[in-house]
Amino acid sequence: MESLNIKDFLNFNFLSNIELSKDNKNLVFVKSNQDYEKNNYISDAFIYNIEKNKIYKLTSVKDVSLVSWLNNDTIIFKSSLRDEELKNKKDEEFIDYSLFYSININGGEAESLFNIELEVVDLYSIDANNFLIKAIYDINREKKRKEDNYLEWAKEEADYEVFDEIPFWVNNVGITNKKRERLYHYNKKENKLTSITDDYSNVNSFKYKNGKVLCIINSFKDKAPTTTELRLYDINDINNIREKVIIDSNKYAIYFADFVIDNDNKEKIISVMTDMKKYGLNENSSFYLIDENNNINLVYHYDNGLGNMIGTDSSYGGGKDIRVYKDKIYFVCTENENAHIKCLDLKGNINTITSKQGAVNCFDVSNNDNIYFIGFRDLKLEEIYFINNGLEKQLTFFNEDVLKEKSLSIPEKISFKTNNNFEIEGWVLKPINYDENKKYPAILDIHGGPKTAYGEIFFNEMQVWANMGYFVFFCNPRGSEGKGNAFADIRKIYGTIDYEDIMKFTDVVLEKYTNIDKSKLGVTGGSYGGFMVNWIIGHTDRFKCAISQRSISNWIDDFGTTDIGYYFNPDELGGDVCSGFDKLWEQSPLKYANNAKTPTLFIHSEEDYRCYQTQAFQMFTALKYYGVESRICLFKGENHELSRSGKPKHRLRRLEEITNWFEKYLK
Repeated sequence: MESLNIKDFLNFNFLSNIELSKDNKNLVFVKSNQDYEKNNYISDAFIYNIEKNKIYKLTSVKDVSLVSWLNNDTIIFKSSLRDEELKNKKDEEFIDYSLFYSININGGEAESLFNIELEVVDLYSIDANNFLIKAIYDINREKKRKEDNYLEWAKEEADYEVFDEIPFWVNNVGITNKKRERLYHYNKKENKLTSITDDYSNVNSFKYKNGKVLCIINSFKDKAPTTTELRLYDINDINNIREKVIIDSNKYAIYFADFVIDNDNKEKIISVMTDMKKYGLNENSSFYLIDENNNINLVYHYDNGLGNMIGTDSSYGGGKDIRVYKDKIYFVCTENENAHIKCLDLKGNINTITSKQGAVNCFDVSNNDNIYFIGFRDLKLEEIYFINNGLEKQLTFFNEDVLKEKSLSIPEKISFKTNNNFEIEGWVLKPINYDENKKYPAILDIHGGPKTAYGEIFFNEMQVWANMGYFVFFCNPRGSEGKGNAFADIRKIYGTIDYEDIMKFTDVVLEKYTNIDKSKLGVTGGSYGGFMVNWIIGHTDRFKCAISQRSISNWIDDFGTTDIGYYFNPDELGGDVCSGFDKLWEQSPLKYANNAKTPTLFIHSEEDYRCYQTQAFQMFTALKYYGVESRICLFKGENHELSRSGKPKHRLRRLEEITNWFEKYLK
């Protein structure tokens, strides 16, 4: 067997956006690969013909997105392909274009379908001529676009950014001040674009049925709220759109909503939401049924988180993780160390569809109750599977050869109980070619969130370190997802019980695995994990080196510089910069930097608006001030998602920086 090395991840295949055709005969999905030389990703659409059990590549444009079915034989997708007219258009950088193409799955080349002068972020085909489009609406720019001097104004304004609302930027998106994701109706035949929502309404998601559009909306001026509203639009007469508020903006944070037919054959709305009254912003959502009179009735209280929250650095792209099919709602949820698909009917009966260890990213449901999903199984990379009546089968083998001859370390589960009887679960990877007569260095890896979780699925960086002769250990402390609201609730006590759990887990690992050299322990983590690394070095010197990634060091600074600080900090930390200054400072690792002795590397991205770069700068400066060996590697053009979707060269450099730091101090 060969060792898994740092560069092997460049060969990984990433799968996303799985969708069945309406006749359930074909499945479309996107496969992405990394182009190291061009430092970007290549994404194309593929078809899986269910009857023939055949997979073939559909497009060759290398940058497909928003892939969906126009009809049973035709795929529609967005691409940056340009015809000569657009390529030669002057001042194009000041005009947003979205170009859509269609391609027949039975053969032929992609053909231009339509162009829209907006940045389209979502699309739904009503029929061959009518589409619902969600696009970025720039309030300030659109007012000026109608004027003759628009291009002159745009060129002048390019030198400035003016903020007059919060958040003014959003991670992985950029500057969002006075920008909204607005919903439109587009008539292709007439080339007519009609706005459905107003200027200040941000459409989180939408669903269409029989001339009606259901929208989850975040509408605001000056400050975005943490609650959302549910609106229904009747667009049967596009010249006379009627709006109805189903749930106003002051009650719930709405995760999902769709039309459903109940047991009496009446159309109702299923909504997944929370009032956040007991556990705050991170409270998990429950399922409700809303009738024609807007009466809200609980269908099922769910205590765990929706979606796949199991961490990995080996996935790219998204897809739907919750769907209504007939009179049931199917959804991905995180329970313990797994992400399963569950099914809930309108009477509140729930059952688990997938039960194997692993994680499901996205899925679709066919009319014969087959479920097709993209997920992780065992220590494999992403593949497509289907399941029916509990029988699961792997359909694709894109990554089979990537890891076939590579040495992988099997996670060994280890757990202990806290004083209040919560069970903390974690895992240990032994070094490849482990020799019980040798001593080994070890790395503690801490997940982000904190409301995410580790599992037993493939995690590239950990497997690389195991192949380099390290023990690697990781756990789900209190604050993690998968064990219910009470377990995840660490509001106002960051750095206390979570720190205790991680340190206790370290003790348990060292007690059981006596081949670990206690004098050669390293620690790393990102986001919340980065916060915890910063906290750890100010509270213990048991680690010989540390790597803090996209971290938090000062909650006071975080409040005013990040996209979520103004609402996350009051809820999770218990105060703002005026009414809770001391509380924020008490939970800030920077306060304890004068205690630090551990050589620390900081990995941060210049455009990380979730944990802004000043967080790393402040902690780095403090360590240098107090004479602690430290280093920053700042990535230009990257954001909070560096380790998951950063440019290939940057992802490689990140892992090299981290690994070299461990090699320097632990070997």
